[in-house]
Amino acid sequence: MILVDWQIRDRIARGHIRVDPYDPSLVQPNSLDIRLGDHFVWYEPGDEVIDPYEKASVTAKVQELRAPTLVMPPNLFVLAETLEAITLPDNIVASIEGKSSVARLGVELHQTGGWIDAGFSGSITLEMCNVNQRPVRMYAGMPIGQLVFYTTERAEEPYNLKKDAKYQHQRQATLSRYPENVRKGKK
Repeated sequence: MILVDWQIRDRIARGHIRVDPYDPSLVQPNSLDIRLGDHFVWYEPGDEVIDPYEKASVTAKVQELRAPTLVMPPNLFVLAETLEAITLPDNIVASIEGKSSVARLGVELHQTGGWIDAGFSGSITLEMCNVNQRPVRMYAGMPIGQLVFYTTERAEEPYNLKKDAKYQHQRQATLSRYPENVRKGKK
């Protein structure tokens, strides 16, 4: 079941969902607007292959910026943080969706990482891309997306209890931690 406005406000008021900072005016009929933070990370252009199992290649040639605005040129892929950090209980999951007003500027909010597991706590790393043919300025603090909350059965092993929860308590735009995975079939 998708939570509606009064249920979202109720779960936040009772501490079942935690949002920091929380602005009640961001509650929508079926979602909670989230805002863009001020931390941005992107890869420098180049021909070097990024190997998801090699940490050195995942973290090489990366630019990082803390700023109140970012001008996204066409085709830039950037990781960004949400201003809000959230904490979910073991029976609520969330998905992140882009705001249509931002999408109409050509800015995609997430590539595939739009699911937030029960038990997750931290800020959300956005996987943004400007598919417009013109640069677009983004502002820290602007509503950038929305979280849709779903109630579920209680997870047996929520994200916060998983030994391999790589992104628990992240508080900035976070590069892939895929190199922490064990490569199967490696000799």
